[in-house]
Amino acid sequence: MKLFFPESIELTKEKVASELHFNDHDTIERLLGEAERRLDPKAAYEVSYVDERNESGATIGGTLFHSKVLSRNLDGVGRVFPFVITIGEGLEKKADKMEDMLERYLLDEIGNMALRDARRQFDQYLRKTFALEKISFMSPGSLEDWPIEEQKNLFSLLSGVESAIGVQLSDTLLMLPRKSVSGIYFPAEVSFFSCQICPRQRCTGRKAKYDMAKAREFGVLEEMK
Repeated sequence: MKLFFPESIELTKEKVASELHFNDHDTIERLLGEAERRLDPKAAYEVSYVDERNESGATIGGTLFHSKVLSRNLDGVGRVFPFVITIGEGLEKKADKMEDMLERYLLDEIGNMALRDARRQFDQYLRKTFALEKISFMSPGSLEDWPIEEQKNLFSLLSGVESAIGVQLSDTLLMLPRKSVSGIYFPAEVSFFSCQICPRQRCTGRKAKYDMAKAREFGVLEEMK
């Protein structure tokens, strides 16, 4: 297993205030200070290879993943990068103890922003280290086509991830610490976001518009929810 440690998380009070639509910069600055003292970003990953793929899924490093979309994205791909990234448990523990519900929410959202920045840095690291011009990733549970139950399969590819960076799966297959993200990075000629073929309308984490034509292309066309 390989490890990556992001550099300092790049969050400014202006960026946080803009994204959260909250203009009390003094509060934001104070909460950023609380966050920065508790952030512990790190990533664990493997360099794995696609053994075989068919219409319903793909086998990676001897582990079968059931997803038509993942299989389609891995067409012609040999090398992939299963990963887990976390910012640690310090921030969420602090947020859970806060009595002010607004500040708890704001600190939690700062944690989400920090996790996204850690993933951005990991993305850049993979591109540079493995000479990859363009990459995309998918996460178990991001689409009905690739359910959250597949987290078990992903973690089996990352044996020792808990001892390496402290991330474990709960009985409900959620990651602990909560501010963690997992998935598989793969080379891509065209950028792919699961959001492009996910019909869920009310989603604060949406990164791209729903594309009905692309959903039809991947065989997962559904009505908007």
